[in-house]
Amino acid sequence: MKPNIGPKVLWSELLPYEFRARLAECPAVYLPLGICEPHGQVSAFGLDLFKAEWLCIEAARRTGGIVAPSMGYHIHETGYHARWLEEEVGETDPLLTGIPPAVMIHLFLYQLRSFVNAGFRTIVVVSGHSGGNQADLRQAAAVFMEHVPVTVWVQSDPELVDGLYTGDHAGKYELSQQMYLRPDLVDMEKRVWENVPGSGGKMALGDDADEATAELGQNIMNACLDRLCAAVCSLNRARNTKTIPPLTYASIEEIWRQVLSGSKSWVTAQPWPDQKPVSSHSRWKTYEYYRVDS
Repeated sequence: MKPNIGPKVLWSELLPYEFRARLAECPAVYLPLGICEPHGQVSAFGLDLFKAEWLCIEAARRTGGIVAPSMGYHIHETGYHARWLEEEVGETDPLLTGIPPAVMIHLFLYQLRSFVNAGFRTIVVVSGHSGGNQADLRQAAAVFMEHVPVTVWVQSDPELVDGLYTGDHAGKYELSQQMYLRPDLVDMEKRVWENVPGSGGKMALGDDADEATAELGQNIMNACLDRLCAAVCSLNRARNTKTIPPLTYASIEEIWRQVLSGSKSWVTAQPWPDQKPVSSHSRWKTYEYYRVDS
């Protein structure tokens, strides 16, 4: 990865006096979200996490704030993911760090609790894994903000560069990012594994992956960073300075019940309207429609 040399910004690395100093200077926290999922035979599983971490670290160095421990588990398999997995990976286990929507969103609320109780008033969530997952987190964040006077801002990296670049999965866009951030974790010669029985085939590699370059990846990441920093500066100027009493487990469970009442509208709970049904024989059929009580 290529973070520029600069001050310590990782929560995990800060000493208490350093944490308090950075918090006093800028009460903003960054949460990098990603997942381990296949990006072809040619790239490491952690691409989504690497780009979220890079963006959060660099934004904290530019604009202030602290980067929380990364979350390397994310929503996958359910809803629209099911047909995608059948088409792109097949019946081979995709080696995911995927968790169900309710587990992810419930935990997310407790992460927000820890940030507020630590004194943060601007919460920036950057997801390198996108498609619809970020929409469900935004829905939960909106409910949280009805109860707690802080700002929770959730964006995926393709959304940061909307209008400049078009996101993809393990294609020209994403593999370029990986080539820039971690060139040691990309080896296009490993496409030969696509023809090895039992290897998983293309493993969701995009059709334009051969067009990826490190130069394009650098341009994409810098454009993401510029827009992220501009957004965070605006959020910081508008942050609430009210004193907030410590949030309890009970207060989070109250918010969770309200979030849960809207679970039928979660994007990750059903297929996209234009998706074909998952084949009845597929291992992914059981995940096509997700219900919390199922």
